[in-house]
Amino acid sequence: MRTVASLISAGTERAAVELVNKGLVQEARQRPDLVRAVVAKARSEGLLNTLGVVRDKLAASQSLGYSASGIVAGVGEDVPEFKIGDRVACAGVGFASHAEVLSVPKNLCVHLPEAVSFEAGAFGTIGAIALQGVRLAEPTLGESVAVIGLGLIGQLTLQLLKANGCRVFGLDLDASRVGLALELGADAAAISNEEAPKAIANWTSGRGADAVLITAATDSNQPVEMAAKISRMKGRVVVVGVTGMDIPRQPFYLRELSLTISMSYGPGRYDPEYEERGHDYPIGYVRWTEQRNIEAFLDLVATGRVDVNKLITHKFAIEEAEHAYQLISGAQEQPCLGVVLGYDPETDVVRRVPLSAKSSVRKSDKSILLGVIGAGGYVPSMLLPHFKTEGVNFRAIATASGISAHDVGKRFGFAYAVSSADDVIDDPEVNLVVVGTRHDLHAELATRVLKKNKHVFVEKPLALNDHELDQVVEAAANSQGQLMVGFNRRFSPLARQAREFFAGRTTPLSISYRVNAGRLPKDHWLHSTQQGGGRIIGEVCHFIDLMQFLTDAPPVSVFAEAVSGKSEQILDSDSVFITLRFADGSNGCVAFLSEGDNGMSKERVEIFGAGRSFVIDDFRRASVYKNGREDQVSLRTQDKGQADEVRILCSNLLEGQAAPISLDELVTTTRATFRAVDSLRTGQRLNLASSRDSTKLSTDYID
Repeated sequence: MRTVASLISAGTERAAVELVNKGLVQEARQRPDLVRAVVAKARSEGLLNTLGVVRDKLAASQSLGYSASGIVAGVGEDVPEFKIGDRVACAGVGFASHAEVLSVPKNLCVHLPEAVSFEAGAFGTIGAIALQGVRLAEPTLGESVAVIGLGLIGQLTLQLLKANGCRVFGLDLDASRVGLALELGADAAAISNEEAPKAIANWTSGRGADAVLITAATDSNQPVEMAAKISRMKGRVVVVGVTGMDIPRQPFYLRELSLTISMSYGPGRYDPEYEERGHDYPIGYVRWTEQRNIEAFLDLVATGRVDVNKLITHKFAIEEAEHAYQLISGAQEQPCLGVVLGYDPETDVVRRVPLSAKSSVRKSDKSILLGVIGAGGYVPSMLLPHFKTEGVNFRAIATASGISAHDVGKRFGFAYAVSSADDVIDDPEVNLVVVGTRHDLHAELATRVLKKNKHVFVEKPLALNDHELDQVVEAAANSQGQLMVGFNRRFSPLARQAREFFAGRTTPLSISYRVNAGRLPKDHWLHSTQQGGGRIIGEVCHFIDLMQFLTDAPPVSVFAEAVSGKSEQILDSDSVFITLRFADGSNGCVAFLSEGDNGMSKERVEIFGAGRSFVIDDFRRASVYKNGREDQVSLRTQDKGQADEVRILCSNLLEGQAAPISLDELVTTTRATFRAVDSLRTGQRLNLASSRDSTKLSTDYID
């Protein structure tokens, strides 16, 4: 969508800016849950590694805004309800940001009525938030309803209540907002003080308000306390804004009040199946979704039953956005309410943003010029610093978010940032591409890079099914470029020491690999068969590769068995035992477990063979057993091999050598994960060679 207008949500966005400007100690006080997570990470991965991750997180920029309108500039093949040129309003944090061009999932987009301007359409999301709060209050014709907090959402709420046939009383600390409420149709309004309960008692003939909607944005507990004082017996209180929530039991108890907290703009919010993957809820079962709430609100604007124009106090061109944020932050000491940013949809969009004045053109065949596609948390924290150490030239970066591309690109000195993977792949100067996107794009992008005869480093997994893997293998076999996958654990110092420890053995190894993986929410993208492939394909590949490295033999068969639970919160395949047989007679068991305590170390590898034992504990320590004695090995910090993985890769590419992991090993590890998924479904041990002759099992299951 080419944006025409976007609305700054003063309360929400001011709070976000204030949080960023606070010191680390103040942030920690507000989020003790995150502090606990950092402490746990430091215990398991070491202080230095944890500090690096925290610094990266704090340095990352945030996209602001979540309510916009504009003109459709392009649509996906499976989005028939919209066409290029349509006037639309859109919603969503991370989607409807303050930007010239937006990419928005279809369920967060609605057609803009002809009678509604783009500026008014930019209120769609804020209006849906107000409307959802009203729906939860369940007002009926003629009821008396109080609205506490007459900011943007409060002013819209009172108008929606009036449109529903209610009597409305507005409360706020600001006299000008009280006056605006009366102008917009409130039956009564007053300053929120100790006299307010008496005024509402008189207004309701002593009964109290049938319902109270709290639309204030404050840390104070005053709105909740006021709601209890002004409600009638068995009244309804709905919290729409962000406010203090120290609920006074006595007044709520004595009046038997109900308390409901509204979740943003309606059913579908925070559900990735609805918001990101386009799965709508049937209207017969869920009448009002967030999309349909936006539509209903804009229809009310179109018919004149809700007036948003009187709420607009300031307008800025997007080029003046900094002044707008100075305004809402209070730096200009000027009152404001609705602040709209405007855009010219006809201007040319800059699709290639220069980031560094330093030239990054290949000086010789002995230099590496890096292109990056996808730069989530892992790539900038665990890969790019090591490429920088190796003296690699950073050339081009493309990510799904322009903000992350700019942040990461500036930090590492990339020459430019773009929004398209094609621009990185087609750059004639780039000779190594790192693919760090979500899993569903790994195989496709790797194949395209290899067909350009360029080297490619793909974060695991290499592919999500046999068909994708076959395409990558064919491209690699016919390419002058080298293929590398981020199976880093085999490059860790302790893993290499373990392999050397068992060198020259004439008997098989037995390997037990316990992973305290931790639970992921069931709706996490990694669990999606289309996007993530599941945790066996997406994570267990690491551990199978390490076993293949330690045994120096490919896996030949696999059997998997998961727990069988009845909890809605637990995904059975997240706790699984996978046993593997290797070509040299060795065997291994991966215990991938998600229901343990995070205080326990994450990974423990126990290796037995030739009368010896070697134990790796979280890649920080090792215990070595030989001739009846135990020796300890300790590293200064956790080392899972990323630094050496990058160092060896760069060295091999510069010397014209093959990639550090052979294509056969990459393929075998990846196919073993596919067969493990099949084994879970069939309950059978599967031979990798024979099961490869019929790939229908895995492709049917994944697709």
